[in-house]
Formats: sequence, C-alpha cells, structure tokens
Amino acid sequence: MTSPTDSGEAANPKRYHHGNLVEALIAATVEIIEERGAEHVSVREAAKRAGVSPGAPFRHFRSKSALLTAVAEQAMNRLTEAVADAQSKVASADPIVAFEAIGQGYLEWAISNPTHFQIISSRTLIDFDASESLRGQNEAVRRKMIDLLTQAQQQGRLAPDTDFDHLVLAARAFVYGLARMAIDGHFPEWHPSEPPSLAVRKALRLFMSQMTNSKTQKRPEVTCGDR
Repeated sequence: MTSPTDSGEAANPKRYHHGNLVEALIAATVEIIEERGAEHVSVREAAKRAGVSPGAPFRHFRSKSALLTAVAEQAMNRLTEAVADAQSKVASADPIVAFEAIGQGYLEWAISNPTHFQIISSRTLIDFDASESLRGQNEAVRRKMIDLLTQAQQQGRLAPDTDFDHLVLAARAFVYGLARMAIDGHFPEWHPSEPPSLAVRKALRLFMSQMTNSKTQKRPEVTCGDR
C-alpha cells in the first residue's frame, strides 16, 4: 500500500488519508464518469482529484483500463451483495422464487447505480479476463442460477430437456436489457404508464411465469419453408 509520505499525497487530506489511495482513486474516477463520461477518465485526472502526485497512482493502476477495472470490481462486489440481500428477503425454499430474486436484486442495483452498471457492463472499458475477482464472482452467480434451475427441474417445474446454459443466457439478457432500457431512458415511449422500477419488476415476473408455464409445451421445429 502506498505510504502517506509520498510526494503530493497530502495535497488533499479530505480525499486521501491513512493509505486509502486505491479507494480515493476509484471514488475520483466515478466522479469523472458521472460528470464527463468514461471517455474523459485518465489516471492523471483521477490523481489530481484525489489530491496526490501524478505518478502516485501508477503503482496500483498502470493504465486507464486498470483503473476502470478496479471500478468494475467495486461494482461487482456491490452487485453480489445486492443479489444476496434480495435472495435473503424472499425467505423461500422455492428455487424459482430464489431465481427471480437474483434478477430483482440485479435490476434494483443497476437502476440505483447507473455509473457502476455502465462500467461493469462494458467489456471495451475494462479488462474482465485479467480480473480474478470479476471472473470468479460472475461464475459464482452463473453457477447459482444453474443450481436453482436444476432444483426446479427435479421438482417438475421445468421440462426434463431444458437447456440450462441457454436459459441462463436468456435470463441474463432479459434483465440486462431491462436495466439498460431503464437507465438509458427508453421506458417513457415503451411503457409510459409506470415508473421504470415497477415496470421492470412486473416484466421479470412475466418472464418467470412464461418460463415455468411452458415447461411441458413442445414447439414445432422451424424449417426454411416456414413463414
């Protein structure tokens, strides 16, 4: 950890103190994104806002991508906590209810934290593959979703031939799309009668009901001659 005696690091004692340089730089980066957009982030600008010398951050973050990846790691930690909290509130052994709670926790967190959601969602801004914590926590959520679907299938709630990988992909795409639409302001023209927070909750409930209600339905194969 960086020593508080480094040159320039006492310039802003309200921002940086007691060795919390990494946290200060992440907070400064979030401020820059909220004020000017991710394209204006630089390690030097974050250092300036944190009240440290221009070279101080480079022992922790050697590039803009590394700095934004740290913001994404913070976002993933908070998202994981939000999902766990949402699951704890349902207090149900029903795997379908627990599966829906993951989506609800994701949506509530994303809509309440649009800046962190933007960074964690963009693979062009961060180095996802280089972050063990991002990969690990993402895989943990995916595995949890598959475990819940397995339980639901064993209870007869899903068809025996359900493709879990594609169902998880569809569920992830659905909640991501809802969050993206809400944050980007698309709801007024697509669903003007309700606030986004309520609309996304109802949409997810509809997705879940369709997922379970169609467990025994067989759809015909689509051929090139179908119109």
